[in-house]
Amino acid sequence: MTTPQHRADLFIDPVDDPREGGPRLGGERATLAEFLRCQRLTLELKCAGLNAEQMAARSVAPSTMSLLGLVRHMAEVERAWFRVRFAESAEGKRYQTADDPDGDFNGAVADQATVDEAWATWRAEIAFADEFIADHDFDFVGRDSLGEPVSLRELLVHMIEEYARHNGHADLLRERIDGRVGQ
Repeated sequence: MTTPQHRADLFIDPVDDPREGGPRLGGERATLAEFLRCQRLTLELKCAGLNAEQMAARSVAPSTMSLLGLVRHMAEVERAWFRVRFAESAEGKRYQTADDPDGDFNGAVADQATVDEAWATWRAEIAFADEFIADHDFDFVGRDSLGEPVSLRELLVHMIEEYARHNGHADLLRERIDGRVGQ
């Protein structure tokens, strides 16, 4: 006889999951946009209901990784790719500097104003990215950090991968904070 397995404390009831219901037979644009939307929403769900101290809680010494750091990092990633490398804005990085290249994580402190600013920045960068995506063909070419050409299509796949990888980190961070896992 098999012992019943413990069911983890899920974030949301699967029937209420806002990441479900996207285009199943959509074209390339709809499919990539929906996968990116769902990955972004997953990060937001992993952070839901946490206070500033929990958001800034580090994984394990000496790591500086925290959920707040991930939000700041993904705001920086969205900004670097869409605003700076593709739209060729003269605006620089928001959190990272030459003196502190890990400023997105190092500056993730347990302060509600810092948390609020990080979410506002992340949402603003997503809004910019979504507008850019809507206004450009997938064959549009931007440049990576080395100046090599990259299509918007490849960037979208990269962003889905980037969020998926960091959402795995977010799973472990959230489980360490309050035991919630999955989804």
